[in-house]
This record gives sequence, structure tokens and C-alpha cells, in this order.
Amino acid sequence: MANANLQEIHDTLLLIAFEAGRMILAADPNSGAQDTKLNSVDLVTETDQAVEKMVSARLREKYPSFLFVGEETYQAGVTKITNEPTFIVDPIDGTTNFIHGFPNACISLGLAIDRKPAVGVVYNPFQDLLFSGIQGQGSYMQRNASLAAGQGQGPRVKLPVVGKGDGSNAPPLEGLEKALVTIEWGSQRDGEIYALKMRTFAKLGESKESGGSMVHSLRALGSAALNLCSVAAGQTDVYWEGGCYAWDVCAGWCILNEAGGLMASGNPGEWEPPLDSRVYLAVRGARSGQKEIVEEFWKVIGDGRLDYQH
Repeated sequence: MANANLQEIHDTLLLIAFEAGRMILAADPNSGAQDTKLNSVDLVTETDQAVEKMVSARLREKYPSFLFVGEETYQAGVTKITNEPTFIVDPIDGTTNFIHGFPNACISLGLAIDRKPAVGVVYNPFQDLLFSGIQGQGSYMQRNASLAAGQGQGPRVKLPVVGKGDGSNAPPLEGLEKALVTIEWGSQRDGEIYALKMRTFAKLGESKESGGSMVHSLRALGSAALNLCSVAAGQTDVYWEGGCYAWDVCAGWCILNEAGGLMASGNPGEWEPPLDSRVYLAVRGARSGQKEIVEEFWKVIGDGRLDYQH
């Protein structure tokens, strides 16, 4: 860790994110090649592949000793995240949104050291919205991020917004009944995992009289990285996820940590999930109530578990 210049790495990732953003905006997702992975809702485009190729080339040139894990070059059962400094990259997080022209997609660029998120950059080029964080230095949100200073570029706002940059000063969490919760369906649409998700979603939404939590509402942005950033900013309170990979969460996890957020497992009972656990429960920064809302959410899940292959 002492040998890694995290600020320099952060600044390099910003430049790469903006270059990737230009590639994404220039692409027509409906004119190029598309393919599927797990099934018809697990999509990949030639733009995903082109962006990852560019990112990999830039990072390998500047940091040849660092490892690289990307979604489009990952090999199940072969690719591992080790303690070595590792760039963990999703070239387009929210590919389904990208294909449909729905403006919630981003590039997610993370650096992990000792299997812990150390730098995170998440950039949505459709909204020119940037989230970034450096271990020990806080995390920030910036609108109109690609514009020049003095020519429309927004200020860097320290996260969480609701705590004016200090998670310990953010409003307390007062239980699920007052929470805005982010979720995703995932690409696995049958079997016990899917059934558990549907039962949990239903119970979160049901009235107290019916035995539910009656959360304020459920949101699905279609991007794990953007979901995590919404929690880091304090725009949503909780994000429950199962089935995504380290490249979906590494950057956002760093941003969440630096905003005073908490990451527990999406399966009950585990407070410190590994980076590649594939099951997560993120909670925004707050002056109180973080652990209590995690435990309340785990009770909603009950005895079920989300178990995924790596």
C-alpha cells in the first residue's frame, strides 16, 4: 500500500473514465454486434469489449506490475482476486440500459489492494455525472464533470450529500419503514435464488399489517455501481444485491466506505464480506442506525441464502 500513489492512480482513472465515456456516447448499441452470456437478459456488446480493451491497454502501459480483472476477459474458475494491487473494471455497468438508451449506465474503475477497495471512479457519461473516492481521503460527486472549470463544470461535492460530507453527521437511519431501498432482479430468473429475491421484495413492500416492512419504495437503477453511489451520496438508504461480481462493486464500495457507509453481506450473519463474495448489503452513512437496519433487513430475508458460483 505504501508504494502505491493513490492520488496519481485516481487521476489516471479519471482520464480513462472520460475517454471511455466518449467511446460509449459515440457508440450505437443497436448497430454493432450483441451477444448474451448466461441468458437473454445477460447482455454484452462490442462497445463493452472495445472499452475494456482500451482501459486494459492504458493501465497495463502505466502500471505494468499491477494485475487486471475485467468483466469481458474474466474466466470463471480461473480469474482470481489476490492481495496484489489489482485494477477491477466493468467497462459498461448497466449494459441493458445502454442497449435500450436508458441513461443509467457507467464505467466502473476500481483499484483493490490486499483485496480491499482503495480507489474508485464511477462515471455516467449520459448524465456527465462522476463519483470518485480514495481510501482515507473521502469521496465526491461532480455534475458536468467533463466540462472545463469555469465553463459549466459543477463543484466537487463531498459525500454523503445528506451529511454535508460527513457520514457521522448524516440523518439517523430509522428502520426500513422510513428507507428508500435499491434492489436488482439480476440475470438468474428461476430457481430458489430468484424465489428468495421475489419473497424479500414482496415483504419489503408489504404493509405492516400484512407482516411486511413497508419501505418508502424500491428502486432499481440497473447498475450496481450507480446503486452503490446512490447509497454513498445518501440518495437511497440501503442496497441489497446478489449475483454481481467484484467489478460491479469495487469502485462503488470504495466510494461508499469513504462516505461513511457500511458494507455487510447480503446473506444474514456476515459483517465483513469478501470483495468477490457476490452478495452485498450496503447502507448509507448515518449518525446512528446502520447496524440496526442491517439486522432488520437480515430478518426480512429469514433463513434463505443467496449462493452463487465464482
